[in-house]
Amino acid sequence: MHIWVDADACPGVIKDILFRSAERTGYPLTLVANQFLRVPSFPHVRMIQVPGGFDEADKYIVANVQAGELVITADIPLAADVVAKDAHALSPRGELYGKENIRELLDMRNFMDTLRSSGMETGGPPKFSTADRQAFANRLDGLLRRTARR
Repeated sequence: MHIWVDADACPGVIKDILFRSAERTGYPLTLVANQFLRVPSFPHVRMIQVPGGFDEADKYIVANVQAGELVITADIPLAADVVAKDAHALSPRGELYGKENIRELLDMRNFMDTLRSSGMETGGPPKFSTADRQAFANRLDGLLRRTARR
């Protein structure tokens, strides 16, 4: 299973978990960002730097992800595009996006965006926590185990 990471906003602790998983499993791991990121010198880990600009990393990932692969992202529109290609999408907080929940999540995201653009203060996401990190690690481990059994 190839793992893609929308890396510009991905928390460092999540990247560390992904690096360890890639080293352990040998699955290819590609971080995509519009800025240079250091990655370990494992043969199956690489970093793709895309040009600066709105959603350039997202566009690259959508153009290259294949069915059955995994994308790590907190970006709901990107997750919707990934799910439409029959790939898996997982948030850094451990939420798995799928055909059964992506429409509702996208609608909620668009609603909140409309509220923000009208001047309403909606607050941001809660601070990333140890529980979020653990939820991500557990969900990732489960996905990788299921893939290894196939």
